[in-house]
Amino acid sequence: MSGMVKKNYTRPIDFKNGRIDMGHGAGGRSSAQLIEELFVAAFDNEWLRQGNDGASLSLPAGRLVMATDAHVVSPLFFPGGDIGCLSVHGTINDVAMMGATPLYLSASFILEEGFPLAELKRIIESMAAASREAGVPIVTGDTKVVERGKGDGVFISTTGIGVVAPGIDIDGAYARPGDAILVSGHIGSHGVAIMSQRESLAFETEILSDTAALHGLVAAMLAAVPAVHVLRDPTRGGVATTLNEIAKQSGVGMLLDEAAIPVLPQVEAACEFLGLDPLYVANEGKLLAICAEQDAEQLLAAMRAHPLGADAARIGTVIEDAHGFVQMKTRFGGRRVVDWLSGEQLPRIC
Repeated sequence: MSGMVKKNYTRPIDFKNGRIDMGHGAGGRSSAQLIEELFVAAFDNEWLRQGNDGASLSLPAGRLVMATDAHVVSPLFFPGGDIGCLSVHGTINDVAMMGATPLYLSASFILEEGFPLAELKRIIESMAAASREAGVPIVTGDTKVVERGKGDGVFISTTGIGVVAPGIDIDGAYARPGDAILVSGHIGSHGVAIMSQRESLAFETEILSDTAALHGLVAAMLAAVPAVHVLRDPTRGGVATTLNEIAKQSGVGMLLDEAAIPVLPQVEAACEFLGLDPLYVANEGKLLAICAEQDAEQLLAAMRAHPLGADAARIGTVIEDAHGFVQMKTRFGGRRVVDWLSGEQLPRIC
């Protein structure tokens, strides 16, 4: 964390009853104490302990990948996760979708004056646990405080870097007619979990966010099929918008099979109740993979052998289409266009 200097403080921070004040972002004693007693204590690693304004890092051979993401989710805590673990998982996944091994993260916090320190501590501990579980340390960061009413509690930005091993070449422009389209599991759970919490909706079966770091799954997939063409995590805009993005990048069309797309029954029921289409609902622990037809079964088997891909399915095929349309064969035998998301279906989702 920026400007960390080890000091002795006469009074420890009251994480049970205390709140963020403007002094915590002023760069003085209060800032240093917050950094030391919360952020460094939770994220502790050799780079943070150096106390520099940045981290000097060693990288293995290969192409460097960097991704950054901002997290403004509301509510901050939701079934299956919170803004803390989400901010770690989201950036790790962006790096992994390039075929890279994520190595390091940075984190930047915008805190609102008056935000409870107990909630901040819960968020930071969640980030730390997610970082440790993923094996990707948070090595540097920054904290700022804004006046009451101007920050909505806490916003978190994370940046990740990783390395693509020689021989791996994944890009959204590499989908080709005849390729298979795979998804790693049931879609729509994250968005519905957020909406149910936001609207205080109770369903017979609890719906949990699928937030997870996917780099282990990606590594298993690439070990089985190094020649995967495209990887992408369908977050905002869901599967539908993500596939439209890839179709545009690659200059192809896509034909999906509605009956093959995995959706949990409780998520499907909730979407029907809320007037949502699961294809457009955000995911935070799922990926889409596009590969050559001859590699599809081997890749699908590798996905299903991993805990985060146990419910993987083939959901469609890349086709020739100068217009770049994504279409879907419906359960009733017809076809419909699966267009880009129009407007904001679920704001503040990640």
